Order: sequence, then structure tokens, then C-alpha cells
Amino acid sequence: MTRFSHNAQEPMAAIERSLSLQEQTYQALRVAILSGELAPGERLIETQLAQRLQVSRTPIREAIRQLQHSNLATIDASGTLRVATFSKIDAIQLYDCRIALEYLSVTGACERITALQLTELEAFVTQAEKMMQSKFSQLTNFQLLDLDYRFHRLLAKSSGNLWLMSLLDQVFDQMALLRIQTMQQNPEVLEVCTEHRRIYQAVVDRDTDTAVRAIATHLMASKERVVQEVEQFVQRSSHQSRREI
Repeated sequence: MTRFSHNAQEPMAAIERSLSLQEQTYQALRVAILSGELAPGERLIETQLAQRLQVSRTPIREAIRQLQHSNLATIDASGTLRVATFSKIDAIQLYDCRIALEYLSVTGACERITALQLTELEAFVTQAEKMMQSKFSQLTNFQLLDLDYRFHRLLAKSSGNLWLMSLLDQVFDQMALLRIQTMQQNPEVLEVCTEHRRIYQAVVDRDTDTAVRAIATHLMASKERVVQEVEQFVQRSSHQSRREI
């Protein structure tokens, strides 16, 4: 995630012409979705997106296909293209996949993490702790989400398992969108400070058993909070849809 703008009138990131226009368009839309600039459930209209990105509708259409393939955009029951949202089952299954992968991540980190990576990991924890002490805002919440992503991705990187990193990257995109969907209604759903500090300390101590328990506790608690928020989000969306009929 590279920017955290939530003003619908603000233009998206400019398209760089050094790479293919389609790929640049896809990346711009992907960033807009994963930063919350395009909110979960928001309608995606080709003409409006083309105008905001200052490109023709052809790369927009091709980029949207990629977004659908990446499960970041979907067509609803009425045939309307929207930013993806998640059901309770989606949330549970995503977390189950992530938990299985992160067991491998933290186990490998305890064995292979370097001193430099430990320093970087602690910096993420400390930065999040300081941020949690300040006054919350929408920007703060998205910054915390970004720190959470960086913390867990560094754990995976420090494991030395490149296949694991590739698999987690696929899950992280979906998880980021899921967390954005829930944080819009309850900013406090993201709790990272205490839980990350415990994981970090276990990795410092090279204590694999404690690290696995700590990350299991962290992700299971996160799963419970997020699933509860998803249920409420779906209920609110259902009520809103009935009112619009």
C-alpha cells in the first residue's frame, strides 16, 4: 500500500507510461482498492474510472478483468460491477488459510531471522505502539493496517521460504480488503500492538513453541473480531438494499 487517500474527488495516482498501460491501470486501481480509496461494495463505472485515471476505457476494461481474477472486484446479483466484499464464510476461510501459512512463517523466522530483520521487526512494533497512543483517525487506522502487513510479511521473508511468501502475498491482498471492510464500521477492530509485541519477543528468544502460540492467539483473536464485524456489515448492507428497493 503506497497511499492513503479517501477523498472521492481527488484524482488517483498518475499513470506511468514506462510499463504497459494496462498494467499501470491495474496497479492504480489495485492500490485504490487496497488503500480504501475505492471502498468495499463501491460501484465501479468504466467511464468514471477512465476519467479519473485519464485513460481510455480499453485499459480500464482489461484492468477490471484482472481485478476480478484477483478477487478484488466482483459482479453482484443485479449484474453491477463493484469492489469485492466478503461474507462470513469468506472471512473464516481466509483466516484459516492465513493461520496455516503463518505457522510456517513464524517457525521459519525463529530459525533464520537475522539481526537486521529483528531490528526492522521491532521498529514496526514500536511504531504501531506509538500510533495506538495517539488520537485515532481514518488515516491512522490505514497506517496501522499497513504496519500490520509489513510486520507479517517480514516474518515470512525472514523464514527464507520464497514459496511461502508468494502464497501469503495472495492472501494478504484479500485480507487487506477484508480488514478495510470491517474497519470502516469499527476502527478498533484492528488490535496489533500487544499481540505483535508478544510474537516479536518469542522470535527474539528463538522460542518456536511460544511464537506459534502467540501468533495463533493473535490471528484467532483477529479472526473472531473480524468475523463479527463482517456479520454486522452484511446485515447493514442487506437492510440498506431493502430500503433502496
